[in-house]
Amino acid sequence: MEQGSQLDFGPEAARDEEEPRVKRRRLFCVEFASVARCDTAVAQCYLAENDWEMERALNSFFEPSVDESAVASRPQTPPEPETCVDLSNEDTTDSSCKISSSENTHQEDDSMFSLITWNIDGLDLNNLQERARGVCSYITLYSPDVIFLQEVIPPYYSYLKKRARSYEIITGHEEGYFTAIMLKKSRVKLKSQEIIRFPGTKMMRNLLCVHVSVLGNELCLMTSHLESTRGHAKERINQLKVVLKKMQEAPESATVIFAGDTNLRDQEVTKCGGLPNNILDVWELLGKPEHCQYTWDTQMNSNLGIPATCKLRFDRIFFRAAAEGGHIIPRSLDLLGLEKLDCGRFPSDHWGLLCSLDIIL
Repeated sequence: MEQGSQLDFGPEAARDEEEPRVKRRRLFCVEFASVARCDTAVAQCYLAENDWEMERALNSFFEPSVDESAVASRPQTPPEPETCVDLSNEDTTDSSCKISSSENTHQEDDSMFSLITWNIDGLDLNNLQERARGVCSYITLYSPDVIFLQEVIPPYYSYLKKRARSYEIITGHEEGYFTAIMLKKSRVKLKSQEIIRFPGTKMMRNLLCVHVSVLGNELCLMTSHLESTRGHAKERINQLKVVLKKMQEAPESATVIFAGDTNLRDQEVTKCGGLPNNILDVWELLGKPEHCQYTWDTQMNSNLGIPATCKLRFDRIFFRAAAEGGHIIPRSLDLLGLEKLDCGRFPSDHWGLLCSLDIIL
């Protein structure tokens, strides 16, 4: 665990750590709140008092001092986090942030399939309403068939359910923060869903899988938010192995697409033994286009406000063709969320990825 008093978070140290302190501490707060069943504000208080050491902080919470005054001073657990940031109360008459099939700017094309994957940084409560509207504006603009989201929190989920009524939303959890897969009802038919738990996770991570059909094509869609920070590389590699194994176990008749925030460094994929021969990294498959190489770029994205420059390809799309071959083929890849909102911030600290695929009829 992080010991804040012993770390130097200057530019060089931040560059070495690759992920800033603020992001790790948000994850610690959510992890603590999940274990202690308390609000994240209470979690932050206990963690800060214990130098951000998780075990010490939890011991302090569950085994308070016998001093009655100390027990009396323990912060009371407030209501569930939804009451802290209620996106669902926003005016639903605002058509700019509604998403419905009648408002899609693209005609449905049976020769094309599109998806978006995006870590929307729901753990950052600053300007959350405006940032959520920004994400919805991209969904409205591109009207993808499938959307893979990471770092969704309950209020954000409620917000999406109200505004994205043309999509069916399947989540990987209901508390803390979690992943979600959104399926356009007019195009994608849900057949089954499954959650694969990562036994070694310390950050509430899992693998969300849905089996669907699109225009007669069988697809297995998966998303995850693999373990964060460089210090958890071993667990992250184990989780990657679970993802790849699950992709290979999918029916041969299905096209398999994994899209999510992998937190992977290239050397970790190599250490894992690389991708199996039948599983492709879509960015590599498309010729490694430079314009969408980095999905976490602190030089271009100022949301986290750190001076160090970190450019990493955390968000990735893996693809396994159906055994019969050639029915669905990746065609293009682009970044989303590159423009600042009126609040002066981007929709997320991650760029989103928009992927278009051809359907061969």
